[in-house]
Amino acid sequence: AKPPFETIIRPYGKAAIEDAAALIADGQIVAVPTETVYGLAADATNAEAVARIYAAKGRPSFNPLIVHLPDLLAAQRIAAFPQAALDLAALYWPGPLTLVLPLKAESGIASLVTAGLTTIALRVPAHPAMQDLLRACGKPLAAPSANASGSISPTRAAHVAKSLGGRLPLIVDAGATEQGLESTIVAVAADGSLRLLRPGPVDLGLALETGGAIEAPGQLASHYAPSKPVRLNALDADSDEWLIGFGAVAGDATLSTTGDLTEAAAHLFD
Repeated sequence: AKPPFETIIRPYGKAAIEDAAALIADGQIVAVPTETVYGLAADATNAEAVARIYAAKGRPSFNPLIVHLPDLLAAQRIAAFPQAALDLAALYWPGPLTLVLPLKAESGIASLVTAGLTTIALRVPAHPAMQDLLRACGKPLAAPSANASGSISPTRAAHVAKSLGGRLPLIVDAGATEQGLESTIVAVAADGSLRLLRPGPVDLGLALETGGAIEAPGQLASHYAPSKPVRLNALDADSDEWLIGFGAVAGDATLSTTGDLTEAAAHLFD
């Protein structure tokens, strides 16, 4: 086994993006912010690089990864877009919506990314750091959340360092992420019908599909699980508990004093 990396945290800027792009071109992984959470990015066309994502996260190999693209045109080279998918892309891209679509045979995407499925999860992110990295690399980037598999997701560079320090060479630090929750994932069938695979910042009014085969990230039963026991709907804390407040419930820390759900989402994993 290779010795652990010295994980360097660099502030987001031209030099950090150039370094990150060089590492990715060399088949390495880097952590970079998106508008949802920090992602662990690798060249989606390089199976060995993608394997490094799984190794760093300790992620089950049957759980597919989201591929990030700079724009719709790049996404259309990889997947078939029914009209319903084009309509959603026009409304929500760039942004926190992931579309699961039929994979094109000539996509060049490593099969490890899709976990051998005939579909692929695609997103055009809005965060300038991820957009800069995509354009600097000129490659589609597979990028799950930059944390150990099954644990809560990172909304700051320090969270990435705590969870994955020593397992990757570089973290690009652009401060706290805006949304704080992973992207909404919607599967689009050839006939235009939609299925919600993971709820997130974009609400399309769909009921969550449960109990099926794993088609997208976030469908494992233990996904986003904190390491401590959690008691839900608590209004006050027992002597050995730490209370997360919301609205009128103050708590030891609060998600949103005004009861704002977007603010709460941005603070949740933090």
